[in-house]
Amino acid sequence: MSTPPRRRRRSPVRATQAVKEPKEPKPAKEPRRAKKPKEPWNVPRLEEWGLSRLQQRLVVVVGSVVGVVVAVVGFILAVNAIGGTYVPERAASSAIGSQPRPDTYKGWVSPKLFAPIAQSEADPKPLTLKDVFAEKTLKGDKITLQLAGTHLDADCAAAVWGQELVDLLAQGGCTQAARGIYTSSDGRYVAQYTLLNLRDTASADALVQTLTTLHRGGWVQILETDKAVFPVGGHTEGSGHAMGHYAGLVWYGRADGADPGPRDDFLSLGLTVRGAEKAVFRRVVAADPSATPAP
Repeated sequence: MSTPPRRRRRSPVRATQAVKEPKEPKPAKEPRRAKKPKEPWNVPRLEEWGLSRLQQRLVVVVGSVVGVVVAVVGFILAVNAIGGTYVPERAASSAIGSQPRPDTYKGWVSPKLFAPIAQSEADPKPLTLKDVFAEKTLKGDKITLQLAGTHLDADCAAAVWGQELVDLLAQGGCTQAARGIYTSSDGRYVAQYTLLNLRDTASADALVQTLTTLHRGGWVQILETDKAVFPVGGHTEGSGHAMGHYAGLVWYGRADGADPGPRDDFLSLGLTVRGAEKAVFRRVVAADPSATPAP
């Protein structure tokens, strides 16, 4: 007889073995929502005008580009406006292009030393050419200027161009405009000095300050003379100086109209032509003998 096969005995589970807990089932993922179909591109206002969607897109794109360009131009103009010196573009208007004026301009209000002649009533004596342009030669550190011509206008409007400037002088009570034109001894430079007789210091200050921008559309007329020719269309520079109830306008440049080079000391040129202001200093002393201003 054959012996039956032995059955294997299963070993009992050890107590030390940890019983694994069943893992919690992961939550089922929500099905993805279907994307909404894109609505047709549309601007109600433009659609009312009868424009197609393509035409509406073109209008909006072009409008955006124009807006950016306007913003950039506005920023550039704002930056250029900052600073004491204004350099205008000659093609700004037909009036600017047809009349000569300085390319740059700076203005200074009246210093305190001119307080004795703050009002024209304190200095009633009219200006004369012999008084303002008594010196035929003005000598500076580097430049010598010779007087080439003079003119005195009782009507200030005759000595300037530009309606806004004419109106400003009328508001300031301008009664006289004395002009003198100079040329350097070597013929390299030409300069013009204009002295305006106004009502008071406030009027003189307002004039020289307003000209910071107004000189683009209004300035003094060139004094015509055979001995000196101002460079029409060339590079020139100008400045305005309030002195009590007077305002002195300085204008100068190279006789050939060229831009200043390394040899050209325009600062010295501007100071030299202001030698004509000695007449104003003499009036300060006449109005108040205790004042001893030095030009």
